[in-house]
Amino acid sequence: MNTKEIADLGPDERRALFDRDAGIESVRSDVRDIIKRVRDEGDVAVREFSREFDDVEVGNIDITDKAERAYEEIDADVREAIEDAAENIREFHEAQMPDDWREDFGGRELGRRFRPIERVGVYAPGGTAAYPSSALMGVIPAKVAGVEQVSVATPPGEPQNPITLAAIHAAGADRVYRVGGAQAIGAMAYGTEQIDRVQKVVGPGNRWVTVAKAEVQGDVAIDFLAGPSELLVLADDSANPKYVASDMVAQAEHDENASVVMVTDDAEFAEEVTEEIDQQASEREREDVIRVALDNDASGVFVARSMSEGLLFAEEYAAEHLSIQAEDDEELLNRIDSAGSVFLGSYTPVAAGDYASGTNHVLPTTGLAKITGGLSVDTFLRSTTVQRLDEHALDSLSGTIKTLAEAEGLEAHAESVRKRFE
Repeated sequence: MNTKEIADLGPDERRALFDRDAGIESVRSDVRDIIKRVRDEGDVAVREFSREFDDVEVGNIDITDKAERAYEEIDADVREAIEDAAENIREFHEAQMPDDWREDFGGRELGRRFRPIERVGVYAPGGTAAYPSSALMGVIPAKVAGVEQVSVATPPGEPQNPITLAAIHAAGADRVYRVGGAQAIGAMAYGTEQIDRVQKVVGPGNRWVTVAKAEVQGDVAIDFLAGPSELLVLADDSANPKYVASDMVAQAEHDENASVVMVTDDAEFAEEVTEEIDQQASEREREDVIRVALDNDASGVFVARSMSEGLLFAEEYAAEHLSIQAEDDEELLNRIDSAGSVFLGSYTPVAAGDYASGTNHVLPTTGLAKITGGLSVDTFLRSTTVQRLDEHALDSLSGTIKTLAEAEGLEAHAESVRKRFE
């Protein structure tokens, strides 16, 4: 990776950094066709797409029992790690649960109550790497929220990844389906012979999954559209270049389209980090993937004229993961509004949040952190307002209600108040 000055970035370079996309337009037409066939043909289409895209012959699509067996059969140390991570994730999300409430506002008793969505579909990715952690992140908040039926779709494999299946079971999923890609999203959105229709679809995936979520939105709810994974490290010369480089290499390991960025106000430190990145990348098994990700147009090491300029860059970038490794990390955090999840200090690698600290790793990408947060208990709850007015409270509002109703031409609304005082 080469270092660049933020001040020297041209319009095309800035566009690549700040207008990141998941390459979704190139597959939109194909995804639309896939979803239509799944909607029309059900399991037949699901199986055909599994042959075409995954090179797998799928018999039973519902493999809930297989997930339970996988949990019992995996190595004990892996099962213990899954349970440890699950406990931390569950504890953090239980702390998010809101309480129903009502308060008196001068005779107007007003409040809110919260109820879970009934049926949710979670996508647990596969492909170039298996993600049992994503199963935990998607299922556990839904179960904490009280969702009655949580279904999980995960891509088929030969063999099916047993650790992913074990994690799905440990998280508490009620149904497990052997189907991936756009066809999985369509199947959960509309239902098939073996796959139950859900009310909301959540979870990360590749561009096919992302486009599929966009296509079914409206017929079902979704969490958000998530593209390739992202990291921005905001660092000063107090940071350890080995730690910074290790976080960046780890992020690049995800996907060739991952976006990996560091911003610093120290040019010498930037050079130290780039040298360390090159060394660490050469030691990793997925070196080819890492180097492609580090060299893409949305990645880079950038030198700011000041940390304030670096903060402006970070705010505009609105990263999925923001790591602040700097002496005044709390002060810098207070000046940041847009990030999916923030990691403070030298001993808080992004990998901690990816797996086991307890926060959720299903997060907004491509700048969506400017308008939404990551997956949480709130994702799976509906809120309902409740009100009760006594006679005095209605009387005190009657003039306002009648005036506004009549101004809108809704005379019966006004009359519904008058009738109570005849």
